[in-house]
Amino acid sequence: MKPSRIIISGGGTGGHLFPALAIAEELKFLYADVDILFVGALGRIEMTKVPAAGFKIIGLWVDGLQRKLTFKNLIFPVKLLFSLIKSLFIVISYRPNLVIGTGGYASGPLIFVASLFKIPSLIQEQNSYPGITNKLLSKRVNTIAVAYEGLERFFPKEKLVVTGNPIRKSIGKGEIDPIEAKNLFKMNPKKQTLVVLGGSLGARRINQLIAERLDWFKSLNIQVIWQCGSLYYDTYKNLATNEIIISAFISEMDRLYAAADVIISRAGAATLSELCCVAKPALLIPSPNVAENHQFHNAMALAKQNAAIVVTENKLATDFEKAFNALLEEKKQKEITQNLRQMAKPNATKDIVNLAQELM
Repeated sequence: MKPSRIIISGGGTGGHLFPALAIAEELKFLYADVDILFVGALGRIEMTKVPAAGFKIIGLWVDGLQRKLTFKNLIFPVKLLFSLIKSLFIVISYRPNLVIGTGGYASGPLIFVASLFKIPSLIQEQNSYPGITNKLLSKRVNTIAVAYEGLERFFPKEKLVVTGNPIRKSIGKGEIDPIEAKNLFKMNPKKQTLVVLGGSLGARRINQLIAERLDWFKSLNIQVIWQCGSLYYDTYKNLATNEIIISAFISEMDRLYAAADVIISRAGAATLSELCCVAKPALLIPSPNVAENHQFHNAMALAKQNAAIVVTENKLATDFEKAFNALLEEKKQKEITQNLRQMAKPNATKDIVNLAQELM
């Protein structure tokens, strides 16, 4: 591939950002002379994470529509207009050979403007129920890389390629020994370990659930590594013991997955793709506070393949203990592990980069 200029736009949440970073890192690994520019939303996670990963980024003054009448909704048209104008200047000055969108507010204006100039474009949809930005862009882009089958009801069928979601290389390799990983976290290597994931900020209802059940987990002879999120760490940090590790955020996800025997998690698309690759039995508690309830649809896509157990937040009080006990059954764990491996797409990043290369 000749030296190329590529714009990658996506973010707002880790679920949109981390696939974008994985694609950028793969492009840089394969083609040292490629020039990559990120375009994100001002004030969102990408404005700090992208520079930390060594890439340039430009921010747009853009936001999404709220579900109720707010001041943000009133100024939405103004922000959209400013973002379209800035995207125009970015595209004209940078002159990309390709644009890639991974979802989020910023990718809408940028890819729309790029399409006006007939610049080849690709979007990557992480969820089994697409967000509004990618649905709107689907008619204007050349290729749509998706993680799940059956998305032709949302997107033009002729543009769809099922690739899976990009995941971090260290997780895909799965080279860390579970006993070694438990030792790294100073846990008993002979005990079953529950890992709790609620996202970088944390999940209020999951944290409440875990705090209420700590004695119950102890009675089951289970030790816990609990990522409670930065918003909740001060609330729960005093509950830590030798068998309960509580952290705001754990960056060594490859080690964390290796240490886990079972997992309780939200159902973000990136997390579920990682779970498929590491093949660890999980109980999923989808967030009800996301657009189009996409976490529920993501979780059910796994549950229908007997690759996870799902309990919604409104059923936790009545169904959690029964569901968790089912997750501990050896037969159930073997079934889930086998089905997760069948759903895994560890080469998703390479496949998406190949699609990008074809477009150029």
